[in-house]
Amino acid sequence: MRIISGLYKGKRLFLPIDRKTRPLRDLVKESIFNTLTHSKKLDFQFPNKNILDLFSGTGSFGLECLSRNSRLVTFVENGKNALKTLKMNIKKLNLGKKTFVFDNSVFHFLDKITKIEDGYDLVFLDPPFKSENLSILIKLIKDKKLVNKNGIMITHRHKKTKDDILENFEFKLEKNYGLSKITFTLFN
Repeated sequence: MRIISGLYKGKRLFLPIDRKTRPLRDLVKESIFNTLTHSKKLDFQFPNKNILDLFSGTGSFGLECLSRNSRLVTFVENGKNALKTLKMNIKKLNLGKKTFVFDNSVFHFLDKITKIEDGYDLVFLDPPFKSENLSILIKLIKDKKLVNKNGIMITHRHKKTKDDILENFEFKLEKNYGLSKITFTLFN
């Protein structure tokens, strides 16, 4: 696992020490970032953006965002081993001042958070493939107005998973990579 582009391009990240964490494969991560930066429909630029990385695992997604000059990444992870690896990766890249790490379940985090001052420009949701509560999470994110207007939400799911709430977004772009389904949605 490595950083693909930007300030930390080529830097290797620590891998999870257990099988509970499913790291985002480099090929899928690279495709997500290519879609964000090169799609005419999304046209997302990373500098000075706030990122929310839910189910962060080892942090490869959020750290990639920071490598591309994002302002701040909020990581939410409660798996003990994944959290340890996440903190090691942040320390390795010396990014402690540009990160917040919450050692809680995503539901607890979303239940407790109030609207942040600048809001998030990009939310990455990478729950366990067997998780069936995605619609509840997305509803909480929408109800709490955590995402700025024209902000983007990206979900990483198993390609056979159907999440009905994603149908309620005006814009949706789906891409499949092996067993992974990546869905991009816009908040209006």
